Parts: sequence; structure tokens; C-alpha cells
Amino acid sequence: MSEKNPRPGTGGERRVSYGERAGNESIVYFTRDLSAAGLRRAYEQVNAHIDGRVAVKLHTGEQHGPNIIPRPWVAELLESDLPEATIVETNSYYAGDRDSTEKHRRTLEVNGWTFAPVDIMDEEGATPFPVAGGKWFDEVHMGSHLANYDSLLVLTHFKGHTKGGFGGSAKNIGIGCADGKIGKREIHTTPGSDDMWDISNEEFMERMMESAKAVCDHFGDKIAFVNVMRNMSVSCDCEGTAAEPVVTPNVGILASTDILAIDQACVDLVYAMGEEDRHALVERMETRHGLRQLSYMKELGMGNWRYVLVDLDNGGARILPEDAVAHVVPFEG
Repeated sequence: MSEKNPRPGTGGERRVSYGERAGNESIVYFTRDLSAAGLRRAYEQVNAHIDGRVAVKLHTGEQHGPNIIPRPWVAELLESDLPEATIVETNSYYAGDRDSTEKHRRTLEVNGWTFAPVDIMDEEGATPFPVAGGKWFDEVHMGSHLANYDSLLVLTHFKGHTKGGFGGSAKNIGIGCADGKIGKREIHTTPGSDDMWDISNEEFMERMMESAKAVCDHFGDKIAFVNVMRNMSVSCDCEGTAAEPVVTPNVGILASTDILAIDQACVDLVYAMGEEDRHALVERMETRHGLRQLSYMKELGMGNWRYVLVDLDNGGARILPEDAVAHVVPFEG
């Protein structure tokens, strides 16, 4: 596909308020219970089509990374609800603890991801997945093993990101399922460039979302999303022990079958915090044009950016943004 210049003013540096959004509403389930039990409860709201050969995509982190989803929570979820599931990852594009399969497997051991099988999906190379209606891609290369699974649970630690502004479900699969040698280069680097990180801002967000769309389209309704809003540094888990200190309060766990709705709800919950609490993460999102992830998912037809929060802690009460969202969460840190 021939490249086009990204359009200016597409909202990557500005949050679109709830009142400005049009379209249907999706359901996003919410609990403040940051525990293994809370994770299971959130997942059980969205698991209707998670069956067959199940992959669980999560960020297993660089060695000794302090902010990843606690391993005991994931272990309990898999043991209780997904006993036959496989954790899936791909090798990293950048040099580090996970840029080869051998180093990646050592890092998995160091970080304690030993209670379930882990499939490094690009261990045997890449497979192109089609991108329908994309501006930048006709296809993106994924770890070849992704095609071996019938359904996918996207289990995401929501946080900031140096390049993307924030990392939610879309980043987890848009970057995290792309193979380390070809797919991640397609997203991050202009063909022929010597600078592996030369694509940024609006264009990078759009490329990443098109990659995420390829994964969503492949699984259809056999995909679900759970975002854990805990230990939200402005840094990604790919930075490991070098991550910036956490200054944003913990929130809770969200679940949905709509990838746009869940990432949008997480962003809205951050913006609903007081200025002091939200400042660092909001600045990271806006300066990287990370909010373009949301508006471009909407343009690609990947879901709804209007939603209703279902409060699992209060009998399933339906909470309508935007006037109510500010007091949904106690923001106690």
C-alpha cells in the first residue's frame, strides 16, 4: 500500500470528551478489587466465546520489572478458569532481555512465568495477517503461531508508554503480536530508514492500530479484553527496572468485548482524576499523541468509544459517563 501523509488535527494530543462522541454504546465491566479474585470476576463477564485452543496475550516484562500484572493473579485465573490456556508473547524489536527466543525464555524464568506453557509466537517466524481498510498496511506480519489458536484473551497492564503515550489492549496486541523481526519493524520504522524508531506521533498510532485490527479481525467474536489499572508508571513494562516511578493512583480492573470501549474507558478514568494525580500520565499521553489510538480505532470501525460502565462492586449498577465517572473510583492509590 502506498504511504500517505498523516492528516493533521486528528486528535492525538487532545482527548475527545464524551459529549463529542457519536455512535452506539458498549458495555465495560468495572471492579475496584485489585486482586486475583477481582481479575477472575472481571474475566468471567466476557468469557462467553473464549474456548477451544485459548491464547492469553500479556506483557511478561523485562527481567525483574516491578509493575507487571502480579503472577499469582494470572496463575489463579488460568488454574481456575483457563486450565488449558497458553500464555503467548513475541520477541522484542529493541535490544534487551527478550530480543531472541533464547534470551526471552530465560527472562520468563527469571520473572516467574513458569506455571503455564508460554508460546513465543515468532520462534518459527512470521505470518502475514490481512488489514482490512487500512491506510498504511494491506498486511502486517504476526508471530506465526498466532494462527494456531481459536480464541484470544488480551490481558493488559494499562500504563503509560514512551512511544505510544499509553499502553492498553490495542497496544498489547498491535505491537505484542507482531513478530520481532518483521512486524514490529513495519510498525516502527520507515522502509529503508536507518533509524528504527523514526515513525512517531499520529502515524505510529495509526500503524499500531491497523496491526491491532488485523488481530481482532482474525479472531472475530472469539476475543475478549481485560485491562488492569494498577502500578501505572508513565513507562511501559518494556523498560523493566528503568521505568519511571509510579505516581498515578491505582484504579481497578475493567473488562469488555469491545477493544475501543475498554481502552477509552481507561483513558477517561485517568482524566477523571484530580490534576495532581493525573498530570504525569495525561502529559505522557498527550505529548506522544497517544489519544490518536482511540480516534483511529473509531475510524477503522473497531468498536464504540461510547460505553456504559457496569459496576461489579455495586450489584451491577450502570454508570453513565461523563458526569458520573469522576466519582466511580476512590483513587486511593
